Amino acid sequence: MCGIAGLIHRGTNADIGSEMTAMLQSIKHRGPDSTGFALYGTGLQDQYVMRFKVAEQEDVKKGFRIHDEMKARKRAVDERLAELGVEVTSEEQATEYAYRYVFSFDGDLRRATDYVEDIEGVETISLGHALELVKDLGDATRVSTQYELGGFRGTHAIGHTRMATESDVDIRSAHPYWAYPFNDVAVVHNGQLTNYWGMRREMERRGHRFMSNCDSELIAVYLADAIDRGEELEGAMWRSIDELDGVFTYVVATGDRLGMAKDVMAAKPMVLYESDDFVALASEEVAIRAIFPEEIDTYDPYEGEVRVWQS
Repeated sequence: MCGIAGLIHRGTNADIGSEMTAMLQSIKHRGPDSTGFALYGTGLQDQYVMRFKVAEQEDVKKGFRIHDEMKARKRAVDERLAELGVEVTSEEQATEYAYRYVFSFDGDLRRATDYVEDIEGVETISLGHALELVKDLGDATRVSTQYELGGFRGTHAIGHTRMATESDVDIRSAHPYWAYPFNDVAVVHNGQLTNYWGMRREMERRGHRFMSNCDSELIAVYLADAIDRGEELEGAMWRSIDELDGVFTYVVATGDRLGMAKDVMAAKPMVLYESDDFVALASEEVAIRAIFPEEIDTYDPYEGEVRVWQS
């Protein structure tokens, strides 16, 4: 079933960490397995933020050996970044297996990401000037508290509560997905893509990587491929309506935009609220009411519709 949500403040910063936590917690019944946030802060023009993990949450229960392996993977990440000339200016350990780095780098980000991910057990969750992507097992309150997301200020965010149906219950299969290798692009999705395997093989032939067997990751890779070939985001989203088979509603965010797309059958729900300075959207109206308890007017987007808003 899954639940998705998004919000964007036009021209101002807000406590998007707390707002998205409240929205996702209100629809946790749609997806009890995992929760994910893609939060867009004020941005670091000359630096990048990288979120990565060195193990799955379940791995840490396996005893001392996995802890030694995680330490070794972390050392390998540091060594490879230093080898590439990456200057890490800030380092935080969010959990036993998840880290947040801020760094300066003027080289090839794709090459750097590939080199880091070549270490067994290491996965880059996100990389960007503004984007910080956090996802883990548990409901929104648990994940938000674990990663200290309350008080995170920024302009916009998207989020997801997942009910696993066709892939594993782990961080790798949780949403959002970063549109590798492009910084600041992330996607959440509710639905099912019936042409996943055929399109995945096509994307892999073009050199794109997949980190999971979740069909939702295909949308992020699809949009990354379009951007890589010079296509504008909104145009790629319109094209996706025709080229992605199945029933789906997805939300995508970039460094300064929030967008949603709904397939022609409109089987997966979406509710919108829009004012002059704020937009909120979610699978259920209760998520919008979690941050706007007063009387507001909401509406459902039409089938086969694409909408894009700018911060």
